[in-house]
Amino acid sequence: MPDKQYYVDRALQLGADHAVLFTLDDIVFDSRTILKCMFGCADWGKGHTCPSRPGSLKPWEYQKVFSAYSWGVIIHSTDKKKSQEVSFAIEREAFLDGYYFALSLSDCALCAECAGFRGQPCVHPKKARPAFHSVGIDVFRTVRQFGLPIQTLKDENQEQNWYSAVFIA
Repeated sequence: MPDKQYYVDRALQLGADHAVLFTLDDIVFDSRTILKCMFGCADWGKGHTCPSRPGSLKPWEYQKVFSAYSWGVIIHSTDKKKSQEVSFAIEREAFLDGYYFALSLSDCALCAECAGFRGQPCVHPKKARPAFHSVGIDVFRTVRQFGLPIQTLKDENQEQNWYSAVFIA
């Protein structure tokens, strides 16, 4: 198996603006994230990767599941689709390298409009993943530990920072 740094280097080669290794201790879980989803997101109840979808785990349940991991890679890009593409590629490589539980979390950008918004089944159910924040992770506190850029946006014209994470082992 490649060393951990390989996945960071690979993410950068694939176009990530930044990529950093994390340990599970670096991940800040906060179940209040569901409140921001419920009362701050216009997509609540619509998207297939949304925590409002039937059968979705709650943040405190996700925390228990993710506690079985020990490390992974955080991926940053100012392009939402690029962040997701890179995280998928890292997940796939880690899986093929023997980390069969590798899992990417990335705000979904597979379709121009989520089929869930039209009440239809997901077009990419094998690829769609929940967002880093929708599983109960405080992305702000987590990425700030690494000096990565993130701030609340004051208007829609500001550059957005997109974060994905691949939990590997």
